[in-house]
Amino acid sequence: MPGSVASVESVVHLDDIHLKLESEAGTVNILKGINLRVGRGERLGVVGPSGSGKSSMMMILGGLQPPTSGSVKVNGRELTTMGEDELARFRRDHVGIVFQAFHLIPTMTALENVAIPLEFAGLPDAFDRARAGLEAVGLGHRLTHYPGQLSGGEQQRVALARAFAPEPALLLADEPTGNLDGDTGRAVIDLMFGMAERKGTTILLITHDPGLAQQCDRVVRMKDGLIADDGLTARAERAAQHALRTGTAE
Repeated sequence: MPGSVASVESVVHLDDIHLKLESEAGTVNILKGINLRVGRGERLGVVGPSGSGKSSMMMILGGLQPPTSGSVKVNGRELTTMGEDELARFRRDHVGIVFQAFHLIPTMTALENVAIPLEFAGLPDAFDRARAGLEAVGLGHRLTHYPGQLSGGEQQRVALARAFAPEPALLLADEPTGNLDGDTGRAVIDLMFGMAERKGTTILLITHDPGLAQQCDRVVRMKDGLIADDGLTARAERAAQHALRTGTAE
C-alpha cells in the first residue's frame, strides 16, 4: 500500500475546484471547492449519494469537463491551460477511463477496439500490443469476436484492456461493475487492481458498493459538491493498528 499522500508523488492534484453549470432553473453549483491529492499507485475509492459530484469530479480529471475555477493537475500537467486537441492527446497518453456501460464500438472486433487508442498514438505495433492486452485479461481466444458476441464480463474486460493499453498514469473507473453480476464484478475488479499494481497505475474508483470501496487503499466521501471525508484519518488509523499487530510501531 502506498504511503501517505504527502510522502509520495501526487498523480492527482486538485486545488479549490468549482463547477457551475447553467440550467433552465438557473445556475447549479455542482462542485464547491474540491481539494484532493492522490499518490502514484494509490487506489482511491470515491463514494457518496447521487448528485454529490463524484462523476463531475471524474470528468474534470479526465479533461472531459473544464472546471469553472481552480487548478487541475494530472501526472504533473495542468489541464486547465490546455486546448481541446492537447487535452485529447493528454487523455490518450496518460488517462484510462472505464465506465459502467462498456462503450465498445459494436462494428469492431475486440482486437480492433483495444488497438484504437494505440493506432491514434501512431504506434506501429498497435495490434501486437492490443493482442497482448487481451491475453492479459484472459481473452486471447476472443480476439476476432464482436462486442455483441461477448458476455457483459467479457466486454468489460475488453474495456479494461483498452484502458490499460497505453499504460496510463491514471485510471478513472465509474461504477465499472454496475452492469455485472456479483461474481463477475468481483473478478473484473480483481483483474483491474492486479493490472494497476503491475503497471504502477493510480486508480480513482467511483462506486456505490461499500464493500468494493473498502478494497481500495483509501476512501473519499463526497456530499453536496464537497469532500466530506478525505479518508486520510481512517487510513492512518488502519496503519497504526497494523503496526501494533505486527510489532512494527515505534
